[in-house]
Amino acid sequence: MLREKTKIYRPSDKEPFMNEKQREYFRAKLLAWKEEILKEARETLQHLQDENQNHPDLADRASSETDRAIELRARDRQRKLIAKIEAALHRIEDGTYGYCEETGEPISIKRLEARPIATLSVEAQERHERRERVYRDE
Repeated sequence: MLREKTKIYRPSDKEPFMNEKQREYFRAKLLAWKEEILKEARETLQHLQDENQNHPDLADRASSETDRAIELRARDRQRKLIAKIEAALHRIEDGTYGYCEETGEPISIKRLEARPIATLSVEAQERHERRERVYRDE
C-alpha cells in the first residue's frame, strides 16, 4: 500500500521575501496561535467558574485565591499577546509584515518562524535591548 506524502510548506530564504505563499503561511500560523490562546482562555474561565466555590478552610481559600490571581495574570499577558497577533495580521494585510519597523529591512524567516509577531530584526532588537539596559542601569 503506497501512501503519497503531503509536502508541508515551509518558507525559505530561497524564494522571494513575503510572497503570497509566505504571507498565507504566517497568516495561518498567527490565526492558529490566536485560536489556541482563546481556547485556553475559555478553559481558564470555565475552571475559575467551577473553582468559585466556598472554601470553609482558610488555607484552602487562600490557596484558591492565589491560584486565581496567577491565572488572571496569565490571561492578561495572553490578552496583550492577542493584541500583538492582531497587529501582525493587520501588517500582513497592509504589506508591512516581515519588515523591521526600525530599519525597513526584511526580518529573517527564521526569526519570524520563532516569533511570528516580531516587529524588529534581530540586530534592531539587540540594539533596543542594549538601550533599555543602559537606561535601566542609570
